[in-house]
Order: sequence, then structure tokens, then C-alpha cells
Amino acid sequence: MSATAVAGPPPGPEPADLPDAGYAAVPTRIPDRVPDRILDRTPGSRDTTLGRRGPLPRWWRDVTAAAAWALVLFVVALWVAAGGLQLLDGAGDGLTSVGRLAGLLASVLILLQVLLMARIPVVEQAWGQDELARVHRLVGFTSFSLMLGHIALVVVGYSVGTDAGVIGTLVDEVLHSPGMLLALAGAIALVMVVVTSVRRARRRLRYESWHLLHLYAYLGAGLALPHQLWTGQDFRSNAVATVFWWGLYAAALVAVLVYRVVVPLWRSRRHALTVSHVVAESPTVTSVVVTGRDLNRMPVRAGQFLQWRFLDGQGWTRAHPYSLSAAPDGRSLRITAAAVGDGSNRLRALRPGTRVLVEGPYGRLHGGVRTRQRSVLIGAGIGITPLRSLLEELPAAPDGVVVVYRVGTLDEAVLADELLALTAERGGRVVAVVGHRHPSRSSWLPASAGDLDDAEALLRIVPDIAERDVFVCGHPAWMDTVLAAAHRAGVPRDAVHHERFAY
Repeated sequence: MSATAVAGPPPGPEPADLPDAGYAAVPTRIPDRVPDRILDRTPGSRDTTLGRRGPLPRWWRDVTAAAAWALVLFVVALWVAAGGLQLLDGAGDGLTSVGRLAGLLASVLILLQVLLMARIPVVEQAWGQDELARVHRLVGFTSFSLMLGHIALVVVGYSVGTDAGVIGTLVDEVLHSPGMLLALAGAIALVMVVVTSVRRARRRLRYESWHLLHLYAYLGAGLALPHQLWTGQDFRSNAVATVFWWGLYAAALVAVLVYRVVVPLWRSRRHALTVSHVVAESPTVTSVVVTGRDLNRMPVRAGQFLQWRFLDGQGWTRAHPYSLSAAPDGRSLRITAAAVGDGSNRLRALRPGTRVLVEGPYGRLHGGVRTRQRSVLIGAGIGITPLRSLLEELPAAPDGVVVVYRVGTLDEAVLADELLALTAERGGRVVAVVGHRHPSRSSWLPASAGDLDDAEALLRIVPDIAERDVFVCGHPAWMDTVLAAAHRAGVPRDAVHHERFAY
């Protein structure tokens, strides 16, 4: 139970010296030859003209965050300039004025949400899709709360001093104020998006259904615009306010059209991507190899992911995020996915010659973000695929890379032969951590590890882990335990890199 798989010379204490911790081996025999699928992917033969981009400096994240905060503060300044503070004296006017501010902040945050997920290269490369999704979710729930506050405060404020009451005032506003019916429809669309974004609701929805419903956020933002134009005094109070709001709406619209529609279509047309062949890696895991022209000019790196659409019939309109499972070589791209939904189930039925549309590349899980000379790649299940491609781009060095592969059973070890061959080529090693999860303990280790501490296990496998970059990919909840263990083991935050593929 305590055996491990080691490809290449293991430094320091043997992982096999661990106590009965649930460690078992993937097949330890290095293949007699490198599998055909990676014969042309060795460092010496890789096309060095690939159009890869280096990562943006970390301070770009601070710049973009500061720009977002500046927009929010400018909105507050516009409200003050329009007399918002002077109206706070009276009960009715005060509630209405605060409600207007809540509406303005909700509007700017909704537009920031759109910009966050518009795939703007500078923003995406500075933050990474993982962190962008987290911020997008936080901003989304904040803007939704402000929108509800805006409706409640304004209606209550208008009802003060009248006989109509809150309900009567609300009905009167909806029926008689310009743009209010459209704004109500937009609010309902946003309510639907928020409700389906709650974790419990998301678990009950297929990814395809959730993605389609999420697009109603654009409809909600658009339907609110006429209401602001026709009745929003802060929107029309002066030329500066008018130019600001029109400019912000236009920027969000242009960003979505350019980076979510025009660039993907142009890139897909330029590279003429088609399916070359499909490989069944296991009964539930499929690899798809895509070829095209001038792929050496596509700015994609090993470890990144793209949004894929295969034009093979029904369902092509829904994009699915798949990471590269092999480093781009200038001639082909490969993805490997487990059958967990409609999109991934269709992969095995793809035929050679099927046309492909892509968005991307996205993500910061690539070699360009490294801060150290040596690395640790920690993956679980199908999450090993981007790490396997990343392994090809990491420099060869004695004990330069350690791959920790967490699987429930040895039969679930995907691309194990390639991992062993690549790590041997680079003087690294593979450690398989095998076994099913503990039913009552949150840990990255299997139940058979007993009470072994998560951080201690990492230190026993990689004693110098605090001096390495750590790349992590797997189920989000499992990743949380790995990240916490890595930090407790002394790995600084800027040396930990991860990508979550959850909706």
C-alpha cells in the first residue's frame, strides 16, 4: 500500500518510506519507446516559432483593479454632483436619493461584470479565468443586492406622503414611468441568472442549461438602459454624466462583440481548424487531435484552455472549456476529456474533418508564470491533462519536476504512459496517490491515509516543496485542500498556480 511510482532518480527520502498512507503505484515500467503521440513533442523537435505570449506582470492586476474602483468612485462623484447629498434631509427624498445611488452602483457593477467576462486579453492574462470567475461572482451578487435595494428604496421614497402605499406606488411606476416595464423585465432576467448561480441550484443544472440561462445577464443589462435614459436624472444631469454612461455601455458592448464573437471567428477561420483523429483513452476518456494551418502563430501555451465548438450537428452552439493535454507543436492541438455531460459525451463520436470553432486561449496555468526553477504538478483525475501538457514545456533538470497524481483506482490513471515517459525524459518522477476519498474528512489524501496531515504528506513526497512552483488542477473542493496544504507546507502564494473548471 505504501509503494510509489518513480520515473527518474528520486532525490532525498524515498516516498516509499511513508507510513501506510494510501500511496500506490502507476505502472513503473518506462515504455520501451516514447508513445507515437508524443514522438515529435520533445524539446529538441518543438517548433520554436510558436506565437506564445509571456504572462503580463502581476502589477497589471493592480492596475485593472484600480481602474474598476475608479469607475465606481466616479459614479459616486456624479451622484454627489447631481445633488444627491442635499436631498438626504427629507425622509422621502432621502430614501429616493439613496435608492438612486444604489441603482447607479448596481448599473456600473453590472457593466463591470460584463467587462470582466468579455475575454479582454489584458484583463484575462492579468487575472486568469479562475480568479476572474471568482471576482465576477462577487461583483454579480453585490450588483444584484444593490439593484433590489434600488427598487425598494425608490418605491418607498416615492410612496412617502401619498395615499397609494408601497404596492400602489410600485404598480403606478411600472405602468406609467417611461422604460419601467423594460426595466422590470431586465430585473426578472437578472433574478433568474442569480438564482441559477447559487451553488445548490447550479448542482441541479447541466452545464449547457446553466450557460444558456447565464446569457440572460446581457439581456437584463440591456433592458435597463432605456429606463436610465428616459427617467434617470443622474444619467442626464450633465454632459459628463451622459458621455460617461454612454461610453461605458458602448465599451461593454464593443468588448463582448470583439472578444467573444469577432476574434474567435477570425481566429478559427484563419487557422481552419478540423478534427484530425479521435482516440479512446479509456471507456470514459477521449482525446481529440485538431489540426489546421499556421498553428505556430496561435498564441497558445501548454496548460491553457480554449472554449471549443465542434460543428458536427446539434449542440454546436454551446462552447465547452477543454484544456490542452499536449503542448502545442505548431501542427496540432490535443484535448482529453472525461465523459461527464452532453458536450464531452459527443467527443467520441466526432469524425475526422469536422470543423472546429475556438475561443481563447485562456488561463494562467502555463510555464510563463513560474517563479522558481523547479516545479511540482499536482493533479486529480482528468485534471491531470493540463499538467501533462505543461510538463512538456518545463525545463529538464535532475529532480526538476515532481508529478503527484491523485486517482481513485489505478484504472483511472489517464495518460500514465506519457507522464512516465516525459518525467523520465526530464529527470523527474511521478508519485501516484491511489484510493477513494475519506467519507467524513476533507483531505486531498485517500481514506487509507488515515490521519496523516495533508501538509505533512506533501513534505514527505517533496521535502523542498516550499522552494518550488506548485501547479494544481482537479475538482474544486479537492483543490482547496491541496492549496491549503501547500501554503501550510511553506509554499508562498505567488508560487501556487491553479485553474478551476467549475460553473
